[in-house]
Amino acid sequence: MKTNKKIGERIKQMRESKSLSVADVAERSGLDAIQIENIEQTGGLPSLTPLIKIARVLGVRLGTFLDDYDELGPAISRKEEYSKSISFSTKDLSSHRHMDYYSLSPTKAGRHMEPFVIQIEPVDEGVDFVLSTHEGEEFIYCLDGIVEIQYGNETYILEEGDSIYYDSIVAHHVHAGRQGSARILAVIYTPI
Repeated sequence: MKTNKKIGERIKQMRESKSLSVADVAERSGLDAIQIENIEQTGGLPSLTPLIKIARVLGVRLGTFLDDYDELGPAISRKEEYSKSISFSTKDLSSHRHMDYYSLSPTKAGRHMEPFVIQIEPVDEGVDFVLSTHEGEEFIYCLDGIVEIQYGNETYILEEGDSIYYDSIVAHHVHAGRQGSARILAVIYTPI
């Protein structure tokens, strides 16, 4: 899996190859130009949502930023490879700084879905989460622990073995229940 800094470098390279300025990407994505510059320079990723929005502007799949190889056949992911993760980190407690994403398909070129195992650490009581929206769909299966999904005005609780499938255009946030950490299988589909 690529480090966050390499993802930032890839975004900058693709943006420049399309002769787009940071301001162009910011305007078209609805993101702040400073956030885009930070992603490109340091790989600082507050959540998956900015990557999805940038991919839309650049006209590429989300997986384009995560690809390691150009394999067209099936992609196999081994459990010992889970140590290579994408971490979302920011000082904003309402973000996904408590999540580590382990891609299950970094070697599959041309993919339209992004499967991840996500380790979610609990956050402090009373944190108000910032909900995200993006085009596409998400499927989440709770592997262990308790997961809370805020979806619109509703909150859904998933325990081990439970799953949820939803349209990600509706404002949502996924976090561990207050009881402790959780682990999920998440499949994210974003149209180009």
